[in-house]
Amino acid sequence: MSAEAAGAAALPLFVGAIVVFGFLKNVDVFDAFLAGAKEGLHTSLKLLPTLIGLLTAVSMVRASGLLEVLCRLAGPAAQAVGISPELLPLALLRPVSGSGASAYTLSLFQQFGPDSETGKIASVLSASTDTTFYAIAVYFGACGVKKLSYTVPAALLGDAAALVFSVLTVKLFG
Repeated sequence: MSAEAAGAAALPLFVGAIVVFGFLKNVDVFDAFLAGAKEGLHTSLKLLPTLIGLLTAVSMVRASGLLEVLCRLAGPAAQAVGISPELLPLALLRPVSGSGASAYTLSLFQQFGPDSETGKIASVLSASTDTTFYAIAVYFGACGVKKLSYTVPAALLGDAAALVFSVLTVKLFG
């Protein structure tokens, strides 16, 4: 059996095992499934306003040109510490928009090549950071947490550290 065929068979086998286990434990699997689906739908509806607000903010930042202004302001400081100014939009976009960061990474690959220093740093940076604000919105929104006074600065500090260490890693080992 090929790995592809085994992968395709894994999910039905897993679902079948759950149904058999539920039957052996005398659990009404379908009712449990419906209860879980209902709870998942409730959680999705609870998160929807937060996600709409986040997507609106991302669209406004892109359309307003704020990203370009921030990159122009931070460019000289970044160059002074050895960070290519072409990486700044990626570093600023990644905490906010995963798809936007992926598109920008692809444009860096097309412009500089994936094996260039800039391409390697973009790869390491993309792999070592997450969409910070999306994660905060989803996880804290699901729990109903409103106070983010420590979370946001700590998460952004982590993103800044990822930028610095991405550059250092590629310059030292790349």
